[in-house]
Amino acid sequence: MKAVITVIGKDMVGILAKVSTVCAEKGINVIEVTQSILQDMFAMIMIVDISAATVPISELSDEFDTLGEKLGLKIHVMHEDVFNSMHRI
Repeated sequence: MKAVITVIGKDMVGILAKVSTVCAEKGINVIEVTQSILQDMFAMIMIVDISAATVPISELSDEFDTLGEKLGLKIHVMHEDVFNSMHRI
């Protein structure tokens, strides 16, 4: 099972490291990452494998909400089924 994590906000040192650390602590493997800096704005999309996750996606989402508030970022987690169901429409 996969999920997509998006991160948007003002650029600062360590965003990728902080998000990746949460993933590692929860048994989530980062498969692919793309990130861009647009002027002073940071944008990142991660594809992660949640098959071995030690927490449900709802708890992961809550943790990223808390981290995002602390860092002034918007961090969102979506299960791959969201995209799969959109494709079928």
